Amino acid sequence: MEKWFPIRTARLLLREFTLADEADVHEYGGDPEVSRFTDWGPNTPEVTHQVLLGRLELQQKWPRHEIDLGIELCATGKLIGSFRLRITDSENGLGDFGFVLNRAYWNQGLITEATRAVLDKAFTVLNLHRLIATCDTRNVGSARVLEKAGMRREAHFRQDVFQKGEWRDSYLYAILKRDWAS
Repeated sequence: MEKWFPIRTARLLLREFTLADEADVHEYGGDPEVSRFTDWGPNTPEVTHQVLLGRLELQQKWPRHEIDLGIELCATGKLIGSFRLRITDSENGLGDFGFVLNRAYWNQGLITEATRAVLDKAFTVLNLHRLIATCDTRNVGSARVLEKAGMRREAHFRQDVFQKGEWRDSYLYAILKRDWAS
């Protein structure tokens, strides 16, 4: 399998991480509002450093079934978030994904732009059949992104994750290759 990234969109470059990204990664990874609905964070500088080192180590392996890409704003060269795509069942063409974005860049359509670009690669280059993503039901922004990307809400799981001291509900969104093609 050939590498299908980096991916360039109108405003973004989705690319592998470098050690020089550490301050930008910590800017969003250390923000309690950004990590409010995640199973991690807010990160300390030490945790951010270890996470980045882990990503750099994984980048040395190819092929691999999980890809973490930094989201760089082309206009400034600043890393503003990350996007993970994971192939969960290569035989059946199944995968999942997730994303995080620096709060200063919310509500500008950037993560929707990144999501559409990765979905396109997942279906046209990786030939996946079905992709899913989940989000906390309170995370209205992420749910909106998934819907704008053409995904359908297929499930509402009640108290399916114990996270940060409380049970949360999750939405599961999915999209099929045939839906993406149309």
